[in-house]
Amino acid sequence: MKYLFLSFLLTSFVITGCSQHRSSTEKQVGGGCEDCDLMFAGIPANLSWKTKIASEDEPGEPMIISGVIYKNDGKTPAPGVILYIYHTDDKGLYSPAPKQTQARRHGHLRGWMKTDEQGRYEFKTIRPASYPNSRNAQHIHPIIKEPGLSYYWIDDYLFEDDPLLSDGDKAMQREHGGPGIIKLVKTPEGVWKGKRDITLGLNIPGY
Repeated sequence: MKYLFLSFLLTSFVITGCSQHRSSTEKQVGGGCEDCDLMFAGIPANLSWKTKIASEDEPGEPMIISGVIYKNDGKTPAPGVILYIYHTDDKGLYSPAPKQTQARRHGHLRGWMKTDEQGRYEFKTIRPASYPNSRNAQHIHPIIKEPGLSYYWIDDYLFEDDPLLSDGDKAMQREHGGPGIIKLVKTPEGVWKGKRDITLGLNIPGY
C-alpha cells in the first residue's frame, strides 16, 4: 500500500556525496510518486550493486532476484542508478523491526542497490506474502532514482506462479520500466530465483 507524505518532498538528502531531492534542478518524471520520499530514510552512505534484505532467521522462503538496468535505449547498461525496494513479510504485513524508527510504513524488509558499471543489481530476501485476508497478488514495490531526475515508480515485481495473480492483474500492467511479471524457479536448496531487467524511462510519463 502506498501512502502520501508531503513533509519530505523539499528536504535534501545526501547520498555518497550527491544531493538527492525533488527540486527545480531535477526533471520531474513519472507523475505522482506517493511515499517515494521514504526511500531516503535510513539509506546507507555507500551502496553496492547487491544487497541482503532478510536475515538468515527471517521467516519465509528465501529468494534472490537479479537483473540489469539499462539506459533508455534498452541496450546500454546504466551505472550509478539507485533501486530501492520494499515488501511484506511472510504474513503479508509491512512489519517494522522492534527498534525501527525510519520508514516504518515500509516495514523492515527494505533495501537499496546502486548499479555497477555493468548495470547489475541483486537482492536477497524472502518471498513476500499476500496481504492478510485479501486476493492481492504477492508483490515487491520498486522505486528508481537516477541522476538528474526525480524518483519514480516502476511496475511492481509480480510472480508468474502466484495463484493470486489474476487476469485482471496482468491486464493492469503498464510495463513501466519493462515487464514486472517474472518467472521464479526454486533451486534444490529451496531458494527461489528470478531475473528482471529494467529499462530506464520506458513507459514513464514525462520522461
